[in-house]
Amino acid sequence: MSDSPIAVVTGAYRGLGHEVCRQLARRGYRVVLTARRADRGEAAAEALRAEGHDVRFHVLDVTDLGSIQALADYVCDTFGRLDVLVNNAGIFPDPPPGSGTESVFSTDVETLRRGLETNTLAPLLLSQALIPLMREQGRVVNVSSGLGQLTEMDGGIPGYRISKTALNAVTRIFAAELAETGVKINSVCPGWVRTEMGGPQAERSIEEGARGIVWAATLPDDGPSGGFFRDGNAIDW
Repeated sequence: MSDSPIAVVTGAYRGLGHEVCRQLARRGYRVVLTARRADRGEAAAEALRAEGHDVRFHVLDVTDLGSIQALADYVCDTFGRLDVLVNNAGIFPDPPPGSGTESVFSTDVETLRRGLETNTLAPLLLSQALIPLMREQGRVVNVSSGLGQLTEMDGGIPGYRISKTALNAVTRIFAAELAETGVKINSVCPGWVRTEMGGPQAERSIEEGARGIVWAATLPDDGPSGGFFRDGNAIDW
């Protein structure tokens, strides 16, 4: 349907992003699935189309300003608007836990820089480029992590922790500046999910993790903004 809402999901060729695309498409959204690798992204979109979903692919390197602008131009030229942005793309820049090198004392600047570039700055820049297409009525979801909660901050994996804490700050800043509009932006922790990043021992399925993201992406007009949620429930910063 031409009046169906439009959603962009980043980092969506597998895992949580791919399942978020599926769940949004089931709700009637036209979904733009993005990924850095064109071959994998197009294959992921084709798999969802084979299920009967309205999903198309657009290449996106979230660390490249030109690529972000190209996506914004594509959405504007193709649809003329945007209703949902899910900033899902992310990396785990630190050495694996148990390696003996994950301490804040041994982390290097490049690890911190890579985490911030992908997990914090990319969602900020994508929001700058795409929120104007929402015409003051839309939803933005920043996929964060409980590992970024200051109230439960622990040692180790500083590259990931710092980047997700900073992402939560991005959510709060945008929410304050959008308070007089109909655009709602929230951080969501999907929990420990059995993705390639989360590993096979994680306690939650991909479907379970995606539900909380989709909840925030489809909030009603009286829904919250500027919050941090897991499974639709507020959690501490």
